[in-house]
Amino acid sequence: MTTQNQLLARAAARNNAEWCAAMSRSHGLVSAFETQAWAAPARTPPFYPDAVTLVPEAAVEALVPRIDITSVGASVKDSFADLDLTDANFQVLFEAQWIHRPASAPAIAPDLSWNVADDPDTVRAWSLAWDNGNGNPDLFRPELLDEPATFVLAGRSACGRVVAGAVANRSDQVVGISNIFALDGGPDAAWPGVLDAMCRMFPTLPVVGYEHGDDLAVAVRHGFEPVGPLRIWLHGWCSDRMDTSGV
Repeated sequence: MTTQNQLLARAAARNNAEWCAAMSRSHGLVSAFETQAWAAPARTPPFYPDAVTLVPEAAVEALVPRIDITSVGASVKDSFADLDLTDANFQVLFEAQWIHRPASAPAIAPDLSWNVADDPDTVRAWSLAWDNGNGNPDLFRPELLDEPATFVLAGRSACGRVVAGAVANRSDQVVGISNIFALDGGPDAAWPGVLDAMCRMFPTLPVVGYEHGDDLAVAVRHGFEPVGPLRIWLHGWCSDRMDTSGV
């Protein structure tokens, strides 16, 4: 990994941890940043890690006691894919890549109208579209509107229905994107609108996130490059605790 990629991976990890902290706050949970990792002492919302490492080779003996492993399902985002948590009864759920795209306009024009959700009803409509009947319609709450660095992006059809979306989280150096979806066409259909919104809202900030599998290939098609590996570790096996949606 080049020095530049190392810096980008660190910036992406920090940004992602800040988003996880915001998501936890929206559910009434406290968490804390320390030098090596962000962590929440109580179980975080579904699909979200209980800890995110911020530097390479974080100390496992200091990290694991900061989260709740008393029941199956705690998870750690190993941001540099360099930890071994097997002795603490964790197993690797999946591996992924941090991704980066320089600040620039998208190559493909969006075909939906995109804006930022600014009221509880729009957040609810966004959440229902994101969930698409999969059983977690209340994961994204109106309290996210109180997070000044978080932006729920809604792509609307001609009739005004939310049919695509993503979440943007701004840091000092980058803006992170997660939870990308489109009811018709998947992430490939959503990325042009998301990138167009990022260019308008944050014209000087590069875009970061993480993806794997087919979603990584889609991101690369839209101008991203992988800048470093990460792993998600799961405590025991609990298939409904985490999925691979890139949160």
